[in-house]
Amino acid sequence: MKKMKRIGRFHVITDTLLQTCHSHAQLAALAIAGGADTIQLREKNGSTKEIIRAAEQMQALCRNAGVTFIVNDRVDVAIASGADGVHLGQDDFPIPLARKLLGEKAIIGGSAGTVEEARKCLMEGADYIGFGPVYPTSSKADAAPAGGLDLLREVMEMIPLPIVAIGGITEANAPLVMKAGAYGIAVISAVCCQMDPTEAARSLGCVLEPYGHG
Repeated sequence: MKKMKRIGRFHVITDTLLQTCHSHAQLAALAIAGGADTIQLREKNGSTKEIIRAAEQMQALCRNAGVTFIVNDRVDVAIASGADGVHLGQDDFPIPLARKLLGEKAIIGGSAGTVEEARKCLMEGADYIGFGPVYPTSSKADAAPAGGLDLLREVMEMIPLPIVAIGGITEANAPLVMKAGAYGIAVISAVCCQMDPTEAARSLGCVLEPYGHG
């Protein structure tokens, strides 16, 4: 097993497209209050300056709370904000180059939807893999078909990295994902799009506790 870094089991990915009530920083604060141990900023729109400003606010919140802060895709924003690391998709910034720029201490996650993609993330030096979608999801417009729990188990058997499941995960099905052996979960709608994101996060955290969360 690759040496573990401070990789959380409960990732909340902030979103301001699916919901417009809260900013990225507000969502981060609400999710942290509910027990999230990793916050990921995912923002595809807006100017780089605006995204950096949001990232700086989120990094300050996360640092004060002892929570890991990850930036999706944008290595430049991660560097500018002092983030703990980045999460990169298959077609995003190359993992080896991100490692060269961010250094060995940075946490680098890679997205995968197949065993082959997961193996590629491993070979390129990812610290953890965000695997999915496990279940159908509407949070990502270009999401691949759901792979299900059997594929999740197969990946975990073959890839010696923490596997963080993502895609359509809710309070109802999270226990199934964890029982299947996932290291942790990553959610968007299950927290960000709820009336009370803090309570939604707290409820999910309670579900994860028997499996090593907290």
